[in-house]
Amino acid sequence: MTRFIFVTGGVVSSLGKGITTASIAVLLEKRGLKVSIQKLDPYINVDPGTMSPFEHGEVYVTEDGAESDLDLGHYERFSHAPIGRHSNATTGSIYSAVIRKERRGDYLGKTVQVIPHITDEIQDAIRRGAPKGTDVAVIEIGGTAGDIESLPFLEAIRQFALSLPAKQAMFVHLTLLPFLSASGEMKTKPTQQSVGKLREIGIMPHVLVCRCEKPMTAEMRRKISLFCNVRAEDVIQEIDVETTIYEVPLDLKREGLDSAIVRHLGLEHTPEVDLQDWEDLCERVRHPRAKLEIAVVGKYIQLHDAYKSIYEALAHAAAGLSAAVSFRKISAEECAEGDPARLLAGVDGLLVPGGFGERGLEGKIRAIQWARENDVPCFGICFGMQAMALEYARHVAGIPGAHSTEVAPGCSDPVIDLLPDQAKVDEKGGTMRLGAYPCRLTEGSRAAQYYGHDLVFERHRHRWEFNNAYRAKLEHAGLTCSGVYEKQDLVEVIELSERDFYLGVQYHPEFKSKPLEPHPLFHAFVGAALARRDAAEGDGEESSTEEPQRAGARA
Repeated sequence: MTRFIFVTGGVVSSLGKGITTASIAVLLEKRGLKVSIQKLDPYINVDPGTMSPFEHGEVYVTEDGAESDLDLGHYERFSHAPIGRHSNATTGSIYSAVIRKERRGDYLGKTVQVIPHITDEIQDAIRRGAPKGTDVAVIEIGGTAGDIESLPFLEAIRQFALSLPAKQAMFVHLTLLPFLSASGEMKTKPTQQSVGKLREIGIMPHVLVCRCEKPMTAEMRRKISLFCNVRAEDVIQEIDVETTIYEVPLDLKREGLDSAIVRHLGLEHTPEVDLQDWEDLCERVRHPRAKLEIAVVGKYIQLHDAYKSIYEALAHAAAGLSAAVSFRKISAEECAEGDPARLLAGVDGLLVPGGFGERGLEGKIRAIQWARENDVPCFGICFGMQAMALEYARHVAGIPGAHSTEVAPGCSDPVIDLLPDQAKVDEKGGTMRLGAYPCRLTEGSRAAQYYGHDLVFERHRHRWEFNNAYRAKLEHAGLTCSGVYEKQDLVEVIELSERDFYLGVQYHPEFKSKPLEPHPLFHAFVGAALARRDAAEGDGEESSTEEPQRAGARA
């Protein structure tokens, strides 16, 4: 039977439940177990697809086209767990399902209530999130213990665990041990209060994971054990990492979290964890052989989580090349109003990510023009690819009125236009072109070289596309349309083939990058940026660093 681990959080939000959950999955997979991961979110939105990135960070898109919480990105980057539309459920999706059943008469005239109808639906969602053959399902509960929004989920997992035989379910609770600089000590009382909130509704944590800035003392561990009714060996320290989040599985292994889990779930027969590949990764991150700087010009640049997967994919590629990458985050609006040459001076590469609406478009176009004219490696993703097409149309192909109908519906030259099947769409949530589609790459193109083959499957999230009415004119001017969705003849990839890296993609390759398996496009982009940096240093700025070892590309 599938075992279930429920991960809850207390004291404050943003403690890192997603990273902890993903790390648990890594440790269990290293023991030879098949793991699934799920996030239950207490907000009333059906999914985050209609939420501003400033509200919730990036919208992570799964292979099967679900718009989901950004924590699913952590799950997929860390582990090999199958991530799809059943890996995320919200209060909104749960209530919507219950209301649909009520309207159909499924409840046979009964009064529909939180208990049992809402809690039953949550339990059904948990079962859907654990595919057949799963050894251990790890379920993260969003929010904080004590929040009114989380109560139905906490009640549902209490009922769910009670329905299972012994050693089939366990609770891992993540809390904070705050450090008070005035007294020079960490305090355990918030953890005690948080565990007390769980115990009030009938949940007894089996393991406590304590976030802290400084190491716990043995006395603190004994105190937490005593007052929280958790064995001392099951009080796990999760100290802030110094360099990279990919150190977290290593730290939790050293603390014995995997041993505590297999003991509680009766899985002691599994082999010991070997994290040598993660050790090697973190060693490369801690001791890079080279450094580079990538400019990211975007609309939501103020919030790091708005482009979380992009920053992680760049870091994966840099680590694979034994390099360290820093980010120069530039607001697209600032680029529109200021001097791109000044804002971008000295960077080794430019990445222009996605975004919606007019704000910042002209800034992105100006940044791309600067990169093209100065032969700086340039990578455009989704709306960034569309901006690359507009820039080339205006300044090279002789189409000064080139625009997007998303921004200028009545423009004279709609180089970027609405997808035909989007014309009659009224609702915004879950109605874009979403999920993985095949893309055929032109033989001999830069894109095909980067991937190593000519057919790839990548994830999408967009409504507008490259307008084929302008394809011939732009290609005649030197732009190569090197990737196409053949079924509808949609342009997916554009490039300047004579450049080391000048590429735009309509899809989101960042969603398929992993720390141990960097995405080939990010690998090629960072490699080109490193080569440019090495060439500049070789021209006399300073001696060139040792050539970094290149990691294998991931298809």
